[in-house]
Amino acid sequence: MYIKKILLAILIIGLIVAAFFANFVYKAMLKPNTAFNNETAYIFVPTGANYQEVRSQLEPLLEDINSFDDLAEQKKYTSNIKAGRFEIKKGMTNNDIINSIRSRNLPIKLSFNNQETLEKLAGRVANQIEADSLSILAAMKDSTFLVDNNFKQETALGMYLPNSYEFFWNTSAEAFRDRMLKEYNRFWTDEKIKKANDLGLSPNQVITLASIVHEESKQATEQPRIAGVYLNRLRIGMPLQADPTLKFAAYQLPKYKNTIIKRVLNVHKDIDSPYNTYKYRGLPPGLIAMPDISAINAVLNYEKHKYLYFAADAKRLGYHKFAKNLAQHNANAREYQRYLTSEGINR
Repeated sequence: MYIKKILLAILIIGLIVAAFFANFVYKAMLKPNTAFNNETAYIFVPTGANYQEVRSQLEPLLEDINSFDDLAEQKKYTSNIKAGRFEIKKGMTNNDIINSIRSRNLPIKLSFNNQETLEKLAGRVANQIEADSLSILAAMKDSTFLVDNNFKQETALGMYLPNSYEFFWNTSAEAFRDRMLKEYNRFWTDEKIKKANDLGLSPNQVITLASIVHEESKQATEQPRIAGVYLNRLRIGMPLQADPTLKFAAYQLPKYKNTIIKRVLNVHKDIDSPYNTYKYRGLPPGLIAMPDISAINAVLNYEKHKYLYFAADAKRLGYHKFAKNLAQHNANAREYQRYLTSEGINR
């Protein structure tokens, strides 16, 4: 009888322990533990983060953070944190969440276009990945990297082709830069390099010219014709006389900081800068802004014609009138100057 009582007590204790264990398993591993209404939520785990940093992001998203703590400890996640961007779906269990944030780093779509400087590009990229703008800028301007890859400070911006790319959020500054170099090299196929060589230009020079073309016109259908004008001028040794390069040169001077030049004047043509293509023949030292890929392709596939001049079209804003001789160009230019004056645009 005594033995039966002992066995019964052991059985009861075992059932109680089993019930507690089953409850733990259910709460920790099988019970949904999300507290948000959207279908998905995301957390961003920085490089080198500890468990408390992850926990602080998770706590507002979970109904029971303590049960999550227990399972995270059991599964050794607390000492094995992974950096990245992770998705938590509505209705996930603690086990599902740990599996997600431990091994399912999700990529992001990183995009940029038409950034005027490396500084602005670094800021744009830093808003999308973990690396900060200063470290990205330092990686972009690293002199050893530039020399090793045939770039200079003036041409470095041309390595970054505007587009959308897939990256992990926790990408480092150097990894971002190196990936962009691969994309640049992938863009410059043997066919494109041959086209550049046929023009007597290097890839850096093509992109420099493309930056001028793009600043002249955002109309992809017109860019090959504008590229043709500049290439005609280069062939005969005529100065490019590109107004966007004058603006670029002016913006480097303190007096033009935080201003917008809407009308190029003779005073701008006197600026002594290698970017003043009225004063100095040939291409400037580097880009004046980041061109669209359409503008790069416009240079490589320029329109063959005999135009040497173009002026903005007052009747079709955003487009230009082209001329083969100076007399016709001056007539076109005067028409546009009259339009600017009528609009009160004097500088």
